Amino acid sequence: MRILLVEDDPLIGHGVSQSLLEANHTCQWVKDGKAVMPALEGDTFDAVLLDLGLPGMDGTSVLRQMRERGKDIPVIIITARDGEQDRIQGLDLGADDYLVKPFSLGELQARLRAVARRHVGSGSPQLVTANLQLDPAAASARGEFGDVSLSAREMALLQAMMYRPGQVFSREQLESHVYSQGEEVASNALEVVIHGLRKKLGKQAIRNIRGLGWMVEK
Repeated sequence: MRILLVEDDPLIGHGVSQSLLEANHTCQWVKDGKAVMPALEGDTFDAVLLDLGLPGMDGTSVLRQMRERGKDIPVIIITARDGEQDRIQGLDLGADDYLVKPFSLGELQARLRAVARRHVGSGSPQLVTANLQLDPAAASARGEFGDVSLSAREMALLQAMMYRPGQVFSREQLESHVYSQGEEVASNALEVVIHGLRKKLGKQAIRNIRGLGWMVEK
């Protein structure tokens, strides 16, 4: 998953971003509420982790603006505000979940998987398409040759595509899900990851749409 982390505390932000990277996600970290909408307009994200006490624009205003502008990306509020009215307000404004600091990074990962499943209309912990099955928690998949383990990059790419089966992803979109912001990417690096997945899961696992990009079947 590609996550937008909105957090002004450097210690929390660093810890959460590192946890996301270790769990095979990619992460863009912004520290000011006013930076959220430009980030959402300029990139594709699977979820937003949103602090409330932000400089520039507070988290509730950010969330309100997101929903008013039709941004239906799953949002998990991460905050020290633990009052019942704070929770009610956050959820009523359109948050998908509310997590009070301090929280365990394992619980955060589980909640991210849960909101992503709800967003695609699946209650199952696994993602299933025409010829693929993916278990994000176990970083494993089932294809033409049975169950296989996936590398971190293979997991990130396949998960992004299976959350949106039938959608054609451009090179830029897939690279943003597989590689972290600022990471140097070789010209053929994405093709190497796709080749590895096809070798493990079968040639039909990922289709190339000439001139447009790649997709997995619904």
